[in-house]
Amino acid sequence: MLGRTERESPAHAALAAQLGGWSGIVVRDGEAPAAASPQELVELLDLGTAADTLATVASIADLAAVVHLGHPEQPAPLLEESLLAGDPSLMLTAAAAVQTQWVWVGRPEATGGAVVIDEPGLRDCRDVLRTLGVTPRLVPARTPVEERVAIAGPAGSLVLERPRVPAGLVELTGSEHLAALPPVWYGLLESRDVWPRFAGPAQVWLAFGPYDDYRGSLQPTLAVIADAGVDLQHLRSHPSQLGPHVFFTSFLCPHVDVLDALVAELDARSIAHRTLAVLPGAGFVPGPTALVPRWAGA
Repeated sequence: MLGRTERESPAHAALAAQLGGWSGIVVRDGEAPAAASPQELVELLDLGTAADTLATVASIADLAAVVHLGHPEQPAPLLEESLLAGDPSLMLTAAAAVQTQWVWVGRPEATGGAVVIDEPGLRDCRDVLRTLGVTPRLVPARTPVEERVAIAGPAGSLVLERPRVPAGLVELTGSEHLAALPPVWYGLLESRDVWPRFAGPAQVWLAFGPYDDYRGSLQPTLAVIADAGVDLQHLRSHPSQLGPHVFFTSFLCPHVDVLDALVAELDARSIAHRTLAVLPGAGFVPGPTALVPRWAGA
């Protein structure tokens, strides 16, 4: 069985599952997720809030969920935090990039008004809508399409996934900008006792906490990671109630032996840690949004 959170786009989550060949059934180590037939992907289970989704996946055998990743190399902060605060068995085991299906639609006579959009739509389309100068009206992702049409009224419009556009609505000028949006990354969330074995490269998300609380306590852990031959692509700290901080990392791991050795060394040094994701592959395209820095004195 395969589900999603209540705040995720059902069309995009189902498309990610189809592209990834995910069934939601936990497979034996060394095997890829089993392929799911298109009939299984028409509508994924709505598992409720993000917290409910994580708890449900952790407690029900053969249930997995499709979640928005941010990017394999640069995880969404809220997802990292939710995973680390969730059941220790939770882990992301695959990733797939989905070409977005968002379109801007309205009645043929639409002349303005608010643009009705849900949370995932606003997440993906915010920047484009800002450049178009429209006024979004946010509704919960669970809001039925018929209700959204009623909220928009005759003068308003909607941003929807193309497969969900009802009869009578047409694409509006400017919708082509949504079609140019970059793909969005989704991942397969499972409950596992151990991480999948991988012979080739994989993107790993590893969280850890320094073994002691003193100024500079991060440095010894970074040295362990560097000695393992790992080059961090992502490093972020977050306050911890077991404090003072936890650290989230993402890095490309050449093969599973490197991860095994790194984790063994962390254990030997009593450094708390959890592997949050093992995503087979390398060179995840499109990459994270790049920043053009402006340094002091430049």
